[in-house]
Amino acid sequence: MCCAAVWERRPPRRSVKLASAQPRSQTWALVGSDSLLGRELRDLIAVGHVPVDLKLISEDPEKAGALTEQGGEPALVWSLDEATLRDAPVVLLAGSAESTLRALDLRVETPGTIDLTHAAEDHPRSFIRAPFVEPAGFRAPEDAVHSIAQPAAIAIAMVLPRLHAQFPVRRSAIHIFEPASERGTPGVEELQQQTVGLLSFKSMPKKLFDAQLAFNMLAQYGDDAPATLESAELRIERHLATLLSRCAAPHAAPAPMPSLRLIQAPVFHGYSLSLWVEFEENPGVEALEAALADERIDVRRSDLEPPSAVGVAGQDGVAVGALAMDRNDPQACWCWLVADNLRLVAENALAVGSEFL
Repeated sequence: MCCAAVWERRPPRRSVKLASAQPRSQTWALVGSDSLLGRELRDLIAVGHVPVDLKLISEDPEKAGALTEQGGEPALVWSLDEATLRDAPVVLLAGSAESTLRALDLRVETPGTIDLTHAAEDHPRSFIRAPFVEPAGFRAPEDAVHSIAQPAAIAIAMVLPRLHAQFPVRRSAIHIFEPASERGTPGVEELQQQTVGLLSFKSMPKKLFDAQLAFNMLAQYGDDAPATLESAELRIERHLATLLSRCAAPHAAPAPMPSLRLIQAPVFHGYSLSLWVEFEENPGVEALEAALADERIDVRRSDLEPPSAVGVAGQDGVAVGALAMDRNDPQACWCWLVADNLRLVAENALAVGSEFL
């Protein structure tokens, strides 16, 4: 289950490259330009998701002044300081938690500040955002620090309310299988090193997970892990509760909050979620598939192969499939949901940034 192929990236599915003559009206600052999320943002902007240029900012002072590539052109890497942030209408925070907090301290005016790292959650003006599930015309407070919601929460909020709007949901339970890339480059590297170590009968690094993740699944990390799996699970719950209340139809009750269980999976990339949903009246698989059909939801009907984390790498939106009736509960249905975690966060961040164009 753990293999390098899981980390292979694919070109965007619905992106269209900008014509060279199309003007780029703004230059945005990208803090953490060499992180996994930073590279995802760079790729999306390079193929035309938003007509802007990027000022690439590294949190590593030793990389400042180096040359790199952006959109097929040479680009200079800048250091993280007040001068590099001052004139940017939008600042994308995609590096470490430390770089996010430092950037927030350096940036005097907060409009146009978008946090992809969750480090700004405790900021007094932090406001959870996920344009993919927000109602038309939604606007955040003008002085908000826009904190992009946790990707698993976004994925669930894209699916569960759509079902509830047509077929009221009584209750649901979801197992969430988290990839190593949710811990950034250190998570990917530790899983890779553990895998190589096991296959070559060498010792395994356990700095991040404090447990064997390679060829294994974890319900919790080791006692010496710098962060707990439970804290990540609680973040998903908080963000999902916010999104479900926000995307409910006017004067309608939101979809009931599901029971969640987060499991660390031995894959490099991509969330996989197993949903069990009990309805007031189950309409059947075909009706549920029709209810989920949407531009950003790739519905794999019963005659197609179910989606997988490998298959959605580098793809937009989410994919659902393997819908099946629960043999032991005629009102319930199973559903398999997968999403590229980096792509989903980056897409929503750029959708927020587009509000400032």
